[in-house]
Amino acid sequence: MKVIETPLPGVLVIEPAVFGDTRGFFLESWNAKRFAEATGVDVPFVQDNHSRSARHVLRGIHYQLVRPQGKLMRVVSGEVFDVVVDLRRASPTFGRWFGCRLDAVVHRQLWVPPGFGHGFVVLSETADFLYKTTEYWFPEHERSLAWNDPAVGIDWPLGGAQPTLAAKDAAAPRLADAQVYD
Repeated sequence: MKVIETPLPGVLVIEPAVFGDTRGFFLESWNAKRFAEATGVDVPFVQDNHSRSARHVLRGIHYQLVRPQGKLMRVVSGEVFDVVVDLRRASPTFGRWFGCRLDAVVHRQLWVPPGFGHGFVVLSETADFLYKTTEYWFPEHERSLAWNDPAVGIDWPLGGAQPTLAAKDAAAPRLADAQVYD
């Protein structure tokens, strides 16, 4: 496994070893011991989630204000542009974002520790997005950040298309008005 640091401390791109031949491929998508050894992150995962979305569906930017979640994400079908925003007010990278493509060809994963908001937009016809979380989902603690806040300035690769949003994401506040981590 190859671990790539990002401009946001603690956010990591993980490239698993993929063994392929004419029959297909094999990869180890999760191994607690190897993950801890390679990243220095030793966390228990308590929930696995799977979403399927159509092209231009944008989910996020989501975070859980109380009982924040660490997330390990991957795509098993299709392609997404995955985005992380630092929402820790005391952080030197507060309000900054990082984005990368996750797809079913390269098999990259993205580790996002607690304290960050997360979202993605689907670039392929459809995408199956899987992620593990370090904390259970508590809808009463979930928050959303405006996907298009100019103060954050995420460069979504939409090619001029308008994203398809959930009502809560369309109504999400900008960073200046959002509840964030102190």
